[in-house]
Amino acid sequence: MEKERISHHESVIILYEKIKKDGMTNIWDRYEAQGMGGNPDQRCPFCMGGVRCDLCSNGPCRADVEKDKRGVCGITGDGMAMRMMLLRNVLGASTYHYHTEQTLKTLRATINGQTPFEISEPEKLRTFAGRLGLDTSGSDKDIAMRLYDFAKEDFNRPYSEPSKIVEALATKERKDTWRKLDIFPGGIYGEMMLATSSCLTNVDGYYVSLALKAMRMSVAMAYQSQIVNEYCQDIIYGVPRPHRMRVDLGVLDPDYVNVLPNGHEPFLGFAMVQLARRPEWQSNAKAAGAKGLRVIANIETGQEMIQRWEMDDVFYGFTGNWIMQEAVLASGCVDLFAADMNCSMPIDPMYAEKYKFKLIPVSELVAFEGVNERINYVPQKAEQQASELLQMAVDNFKERRASVKPFTGLPVKEAVVGFSTESILNALGGSLEPLLDAIKKGTLRGVAGLVSCTSLRDNGQDVHSVRVARELIKRDILVLAMGCGNGAMQVAGLCSPEAKDLAGPGLKGICEALKIPPVLSYGTCTDTGRLADLLAAVSHALGDVAITDLPVAAVAPEYMEQKATIDAIFALALGLYTYVNPVPPVTKAPNLVKLLLEDCKGVTGGQLNVETDAVKAVDGILAHIEVKRKKLGI
Repeated sequence: MEKERISHHESVIILYEKIKKDGMTNIWDRYEAQGMGGNPDQRCPFCMGGVRCDLCSNGPCRADVEKDKRGVCGITGDGMAMRMMLLRNVLGASTYHYHTEQTLKTLRATINGQTPFEISEPEKLRTFAGRLGLDTSGSDKDIAMRLYDFAKEDFNRPYSEPSKIVEALATKERKDTWRKLDIFPGGIYGEMMLATSSCLTNVDGYYVSLALKAMRMSVAMAYQSQIVNEYCQDIIYGVPRPHRMRVDLGVLDPDYVNVLPNGHEPFLGFAMVQLARRPEWQSNAKAAGAKGLRVIANIETGQEMIQRWEMDDVFYGFTGNWIMQEAVLASGCVDLFAADMNCSMPIDPMYAEKYKFKLIPVSELVAFEGVNERINYVPQKAEQQASELLQMAVDNFKERRASVKPFTGLPVKEAVVGFSTESILNALGGSLEPLLDAIKKGTLRGVAGLVSCTSLRDNGQDVHSVRVARELIKRDILVLAMGCGNGAMQVAGLCSPEAKDLAGPGLKGICEALKIPPVLSYGTCTDTGRLADLLAAVSHALGDVAITDLPVAAVAPEYMEQKATIDAIFALALGLYTYVNPVPPVTKAPNLVKLLLEDCKGVTGGQLNVETDAVKAVDGILAHIEVKRKKLGI
């Protein structure tokens, strides 16, 4: 493949060439091989259009809406496409919520003194508990237990009983809209059951009904799964605050024992950092012949970690997002890859054999063919399990150094990470007013929440995301980056203060005054809920202006997996202009396309836009923002 179709990042392109020379299967070649007629992006037209179904034994079926060709059961192409989208959303919601349940288990064990962690943000605990209407008297342990019990009760609330978490956190205007549409949710488990049950053959084949159920579930997910998850992680590990972080593949030094926690859950990653900072573990590594022991942040687990904890010579830096995974492993610098509940690839065992690192699943969700050794995370055993993982890495060092020639000399950059609602307020002097004044004066035209994965569809890794972000900041639109798209921004240099020179004059002036980058590193994909909470604060600060009227947009330049699809549906339910790329598999469902691109605006206020060209995409985003500015009279 051409360099442009591999990656935006030179380090990945270099290691792709190494992988090819080593004769290893890789994601780029596998992607190309899936194409039809010599075009890597061309697949089955029915699948790409979303009008095929294999859910029952009468199928697989194909549909054609124009000819009224339906599935055997009679479902239309519109119904097929939306039903599959809803099922993808269930997968995304359940995986988000699995993470949340693990966080709550960790919180409960922590307040009972059974983990190596502690309540590091008592003020955040009290503030969040107070917002939920809980009693904030007593000790931190008392309040944390009330929070735990309250959240668990709400998660398990029947879908027919309104969620108290959504009631407490969402804006009045949104709650009124959701009630009017009958999409105000109950508990997340009940909502997933309602959605999944609706997708059974011969139950609900109406695309509008299925779309509303998707929105209903997305609201439950955003407030119950995402916000509760991130705020409880803040309470344990710290609220994100701005600091510098080394990024890119040059953070891997083969002369050190390198441990990579990978996935989406930071629990064992943080526990390993705490241990690795002790002198005895550094001595242990040196006794094995290494210069020391390092924990290297990787993918979304890494994002959770780098947002909260500062770098040093032990917690050394961040590699990048998930498509870089094979490049990371092929560097020959990895001793242990701890795979938690997301974003570890089925091909990893082959890389472990070739490049001599230990591949250890640390979640009951994760399994690899041929890998029988595992450590399933248990909060009460976190320190013991972290110790076992570090020892495996140290024991692996000699064999890896003796048998694998590492690749060195890759670039290292620095990004500023750790922005959150609290740290943004702190940068603004404790109030949103400076930001709002800049928007009112037109110094800033608006704000874009870049909530994205990374994909090889139509472009190389992160190529389209970087193009879109550069266009946004050039037009004085501040970008808050989340998810794997955040890793793209960090490694591409857009989260460094020097990137202000790529911004328009208004945004550049703000960057210089506040000493911030034009793209703020705002977290992981689970921080979509945090962004919604920030928009609620902005709405209130402006006199309870409807979120639909704010000069903001949700931007997903390279969505990839099922979590991303429910994030996009939530953005529509929240009433946001939502740009997505690649084009979702709904193009042969014209009525559904019309609902998403046009009619939704009159239902929730949200509007979907799809565009493969970065400049045209940002043209649309800016045009939307200017309409909202005019409506607000600014």
